Amino acid sequence: MAGSSHGHTPAAWTGVTIAFIGFCVAGAFMVMAEPLGFWAGMAIVVLGGVVGMIMRGMGLGQPKQVHPVHQVTGRPAPVGVES
Repeated sequence: MAGSSHGHTPAAWTGVTIAFIGFCVAGAFMVMAEPLGFWAGMAIVVLGGVVGMIMRGMGLGQPKQVHPVHQVTGRPAPVGVES
């Protein structure tokens, strides 16, 4: 998708940054053979996804758009997507 701004939103950057930190924490504790720390890191990864979804719901993410194929071919948009 050349020219799109997919993922360049505060919600995406924040969610990915938190998830990346969680992966780093989980990886470090995996090397140290500490299962509790590993699972704490994985919880941080999940937290990153939750924070990203909350921020998207607050309007800090990319707005939903109708797929261009549905506009060109005249086929109806999927259920739940307004044109």
